[in-house]
Amino acid sequence: MEAPLILEQHYLGCLSQASYLVGDRAAGVLAVVDPRRDVELYLERARVLGCTIQHVLLTHFHADFLAGHLELARATGAKLHLSAAASAEYPFHALTDGAELQLGAVTVRALATPGHTPESMCFLVLDGARPHAVLTGDTLFNGDVGRPDLMASVGVTSEELARALYRSLNEQLMPLPDEVLVYPGHGAGSACGKNLSSETWSTMGAQRRTNYALQFADEAAFVAAVTAGQPPAPAYFARAATLNKRERPLLDDALARELVPLSYAELQAEVAQGAAVLDTRDKEAYAAGHLRGALWVGLDGQFASWAGAVLDLERPVVLVCDPDREREAALRLGRIGYDGVVGYLADMPGALAGAGDALVGAPRSAPRATAQLLTGAADAPLVLDVRQPGEVAAERVAGSLAIPLGELRARLDEVPRGKPVHVHCRSGYRSLIALSLFEAAGRNDAIDIPGGMLAWTADGCPVVEGARCSG
Repeated sequence: MEAPLILEQHYLGCLSQASYLVGDRAAGVLAVVDPRRDVELYLERARVLGCTIQHVLLTHFHADFLAGHLELARATGAKLHLSAAASAEYPFHALTDGAELQLGAVTVRALATPGHTPESMCFLVLDGARPHAVLTGDTLFNGDVGRPDLMASVGVTSEELARALYRSLNEQLMPLPDEVLVYPGHGAGSACGKNLSSETWSTMGAQRRTNYALQFADEAAFVAAVTAGQPPAPAYFARAATLNKRERPLLDDALARELVPLSYAELQAEVAQGAAVLDTRDKEAYAAGHLRGALWVGLDGQFASWAGAVLDLERPVVLVCDPDREREAALRLGRIGYDGVVGYLADMPGALAGAGDALVGAPRSAPRATAQLLTGAADAPLVLDVRQPGEVAAERVAGSLAIPLGELRARLDEVPRGKPVHVHCRSGYRSLIALSLFEAAGRNDAIDIPGGMLAWTADGCPVVEGARCSG
């Protein structure tokens, strides 16, 4: 006989984001925690399990993705639950600390855990009377805790939230038994923390032993540690957090409006009206030939988060995609709350072949070729490193300028003119995005180093070990 408890993690690698199905198989009732915006997955799982989705819960107002709570509530009629500390434009049931949802023999207990945000909650899942797992949202990760610095724009300081986070961890989570499973909202690759593990679950006992942030007996030391060295927050974070509080268009409605095939002439007309072009193809295809001035973020990478970091989110965009991938691109943009697609280039191969002088390649320099140019002469190129500060601190090219990719669009003027700018990241994905930012800004002085730091060190090119980031 199958156990009645249902607890499924659904992990979205592109956004390093986890959502959860919780329920009781015998009672046929489910709750969904932190759903992504494209909700068909949960509807299909409910059908397979023979259950109905009756509750939708958010751990907090997420900044890194647009949650699918409104989509799921419309599709199922489920009741929406948020912290009593939350304020939103849509109706919801307010959960106070200790409030419980009964799903047959399974109980979901709300734990108020302010810190990452003021309204953050964790959800303790009890199988009968036994604590089985805790869904920690962005309060506790595997190896880290939620960053407390994302609310400065609304007047809440990182120090205030870090103090609240310290109390939440010690009063709500640390007393849980060692065997309680920890299911966080994110894994490695998310900008919601600085030290996230690639493992997507843990136990309270393991976190007590190994999580650096749970080793502090002193609140002041904890605050100093968790507020230091946080990665730059992508530009779209504040916008997504605001949209998660609002009534807004649902994903299917947005996609129906966005997926319009455009001829090359119609694309040019949209550009003349202020639209940007976003090329999402394989990086080698983009490098071989793309429309001049197009931004590039490849679908075969962390597309949504990097698109959100480099796009002007108030500007419409036309997509250039490999055939039959335009819906995927628009959907993944929709996951971060960007519904500004005005169409996609139809007959992409033929349209690009006929673009004439508007089609350009990406200038590139092999690592060894760049290294041989770094002679100290006045005309030697500048090396621009667009990795995160922690990556740069471990090793860097001597004399390079470091600006994280997420900050580059706003800081392009800090990159000197008058000499070639050779751009690198770790493996070549972020550097090609950076190259497209230069081109879109009208600068033709950037050159990509394919393969990034991995290729640089593999070729035996010199680096400074344990360098400090000054960019």
